Amino acid sequence: MTAPTLVLLGPGSHDPRTPEISRQISKGLRALRPNLDVHAAYLDVTGPTAHDVVGRLAADGVEEVVLVPLLLSDAFGTEEEVPGLVAELNAAHEGVRVGASRPIGPEAQLLSVVDRRLRDALRARHVAELDGLVFAAAGSVDVRSNAIIARRARQWATHHRLPCVTAYATGSGPSTAEAVRTLRAQGRRHVAVGSWYLSPGLVWTAEAEAALEAGATAVSAPMGGEPEIIEVALTRYVVAAMELVDVDTPVPYEAAAFDEGSYEPAPYDDTFDDEAVDELEELPARHLSVVSA
Repeated sequence: MTAPTLVLLGPGSHDPRTPEISRQISKGLRALRPNLDVHAAYLDVTGPTAHDVVGRLAADGVEEVVLVPLLLSDAFGTEEEVPGLVAELNAAHEGVRVGASRPIGPEAQLLSVVDRRLRDALRARHVAELDGLVFAAAGSVDVRSNAIIARRARQWATHHRLPCVTAYATGSGPSTAEAVRTLRAQGRRHVAVGSWYLSPGLVWTAEAEAALEAGATAVSAPMGGEPEIIEVALTRYVVAAMELVDVDTPVPYEAAAFDEGSYEPAPYDDTFDDEAVDELEELPARHLSVVSA
């Protein structure tokens, strides 16, 4: 039996670098599973849309499609948008069964990618020590999703034993620049920003530039099509594909909502002590070696 076609569903952007990330992830998926049919679509701004892609697949005789949302911060916010899109696609294309996986984020194992990117940024700017961190994310309109992002930030801070402020571009919390200024007001002079972003779109670019102007010593690049991203996307696809073909016991999208206990972070410990995080405020500046996985 032919495996369902995988369609990466990314947030659109006017930045031409955004589609390149989807192409990188598609290439990585094909390398892992050469027989897997992989395509890319976008939720907004840029094309092709999911309707465009599924329409072409239907014309080619494809019968099953799994959408994998490439969202890092919105663990819950897609509960209305993506299921609505799936319903539209199923209604519009008779003979094609369309399902959707959970978004790829916010997996704890992706913190290792943030570390790698930040080490690169610190080396490029010749930074030798840090005494504060900012965890910068796009954020979500859903408070539950933002709570999970804040948890990831606490894990990150505990892992590196440095004080950390979580920043959101959505306006649901401090901006990246405001977070940098908060730490500098506390006397921190070597503040670096870890980017919980997938691609270098316009939002990330604006947040990164503002952070540097506010006094950040370095800002990590977005994660891009790293192996961890590709592996999570493939895992999401496999689970959703199994649900799609099990016609006797269909599982609605809502049943696949974010279950924090399902994550197996590596090398991060998914348990933390809030009091231990609070104590980080008293720690002195640490050498660059703390920013390592």
